[in-house]
Amino acid sequence: MLSCNKQQLQGMHWSGENSVTEMETSENPWGGATAPDPAHSGNESGIESRLHKLTLNVNAAEFVPSFLMRNSTSDLPSSSVNSSGPCSSEMKMEVDYSPNSEEKPPPIQKPVLDNWEDAADGEGTTPEGDEIEPEEQIVRSKKKPIKAEDTKSKKEHVNVVFIGHVDAGKSTIGGQIMKLTGMVDQRTLEKYEREAKEKNRETWYLSWALDTNEEERNKGKTVEVGRAFFETEKKHFSILDAPGHKSFVPNMISGAAQADLSVLVISARKGEFETGFEKGGQTREHAMLVKTAGVKFMVVLINKMDDPTVEWSEERYNECKEKLIPYLKKVGFNPTKDLTFMPCSGMTGAGLKDPCDQSTAPWYTGLPFIPFIDSLPSLNRKPDGPFILPIVDKYKDMGTVVMGKVESGGTRKGQSLILMPNRTLVNVDQIWTDDEEVTAVGPGENVKIKLKGIEEEDVSPGFVLCDSSSPCKMGRIFDAQVVILEHKSIICAGYKAVMHIHCAAEEVSLKALICLIDKKTGEKSKTRPRFVKQDQLAIMRLECSGTVCMETFKLFPQMGRFTLRDEGKTVAIGKVLKIVE
Repeated sequence: MLSCNKQQLQGMHWSGENSVTEMETSENPWGGATAPDPAHSGNESGIESRLHKLTLNVNAAEFVPSFLMRNSTSDLPSSSVNSSGPCSSEMKMEVDYSPNSEEKPPPIQKPVLDNWEDAADGEGTTPEGDEIEPEEQIVRSKKKPIKAEDTKSKKEHVNVVFIGHVDAGKSTIGGQIMKLTGMVDQRTLEKYEREAKEKNRETWYLSWALDTNEEERNKGKTVEVGRAFFETEKKHFSILDAPGHKSFVPNMISGAAQADLSVLVISARKGEFETGFEKGGQTREHAMLVKTAGVKFMVVLINKMDDPTVEWSEERYNECKEKLIPYLKKVGFNPTKDLTFMPCSGMTGAGLKDPCDQSTAPWYTGLPFIPFIDSLPSLNRKPDGPFILPIVDKYKDMGTVVMGKVESGGTRKGQSLILMPNRTLVNVDQIWTDDEEVTAVGPGENVKIKLKGIEEEDVSPGFVLCDSSSPCKMGRIFDAQVVILEHKSIICAGYKAVMHIHCAAEEVSLKALICLIDKKTGEKSKTRPRFVKQDQLAIMRLECSGTVCMETFKLFPQMGRFTLRDEGKTVAIGKVLKIVE
């Protein structure tokens, strides 16, 4: 009976003393009557033993949580282990199992719990540690480019454009300069030489440093403006290798628009100089276009002096020089201040970095090319002006990237700018100068800027990135002073041509002729002319087919000068006097 009562009691969730008092007061769960009265002395000992067993049974399997069960059974008193009855046998089973559980489970369970907590702590602390470290690195990386940019800004940026007739050796000289200044390693050059030999073009391998695409390499003609850079002790030079072929003059104009210094490459080889300098050659047109683009200084490199037809002849050098000076003077270069002539060989590198060999050219005592351009006086920049960057090119690379030369002011990462003429607000995401990432740029630098807030399709060459507080002007109808350089017939109202202004190319039509200007006296005609012809200077009103970013020449010359081209020839050059509409 007792054992039965005990088994039924095990299933009920009573604990400690409360269970005893409840038993005394409540109905007996198995008999239906009330619990025996303590006054009945015969039942006292039974109740005591029952109580004793009840208190023991609190530690029975049903009362103990599963995760504490094995540990609690091992802590049971010895008396309970030895107690008889069905429950005690169950307890015995537990106790019999407990020695194993003491040996095996605790090392498994407790360390698991500890390890889990440790792991949790570890997981909590290590990411924090990881997060803290990148933050420090980010801060450092932010500081680093600023330092790099500051150190870079100590060196003045100069953009050099190589111009001249096709096959004069512009790309080869560019490649040779990069080789001499260590910008192209020997291994790469050997690879180029090997590839050029396979195509029977051994002498072209140096130009491959600048002519990167297959079409240019196969034909040996530059199509797009090649870009590279080299550094000297004082300055950082960007090379712009312009195409010499007359079909690619528009590309050459965009290269000239970014230049500070022009290098006219002349081939001294018999027959080649004459072809380039005759009326159909590109030597004349390039010299004139570069002057129109606002490049004040020109170095004339007389190349291929090592050619068998020349062999460093002083007579040939002077002959080329004497033929060039009158034309360059006519274009607007001052022979004493703006022009410098020097002999060189693009293939051998003579006269570029080191002086010409005295045994071959004892008659030339001047500086070689690289030391000479390094010693030129500093250019006048506008670091305090509003930020202006005419866009030369654009491409898509995880965002919209635009390229161009900073004409005035400066910008930094995170700055908000406006893109004209669309008036689109954009943010500066990243900036590179010559493939090196920086955080800020100043005037004169050739840069790539990644923009946020605009799609690549919405940007065109000729658009201008400006400071949002002072955007550049734009116009469709404007008055300009124009010089007619070369045109067979007369030009009158209704005449159409393509206008190249900074990096933009737009079709324009002549709306009206306002007056003619006398070249010698500067007097304006009182009557309106009906037409203009070659070599005349006139003020005329022009209308563009679309809106173009421009400034008056007086305010901002870089965005106020233009050329007019028609039928593959440069017809006229001019400057913006007034924006009408």
